[in-house]
Amino acid sequence: MLFNPDNHARSELHKKIYAYSELAYTVVDFSAAALFVVGSILFFNEATVVAGTWLFLGGSVFFGLRPSIKLVRELAYLRIGDFDDLAGSLK
Repeated sequence: MLFNPDNHARSELHKKIYAYSELAYTVVDFSAAALFVVGSILFFNEATVVAGTWLFLGGSVFFGLRPSIKLVRELAYLRIGDFDDLAGSLK
């Protein structure tokens, strides 16, 4: 079943996929936070407002990647053979 919290423990391959996706999720989270913090600091000076705006945009893109990482993880679970579970959840 998609987005089942127990999926990560189904096999060693599931655990590996989960670990990589959690690492990517964490990197994206920290990157987004850093971009927003630096962007906020740049807003204090009129000369760096444009750069701050671009960093805010970058942070927003990173926050948009967060749900994409989870979706890619779930699709990876499906690729390794969870089609029966998916069909059962759609009934």
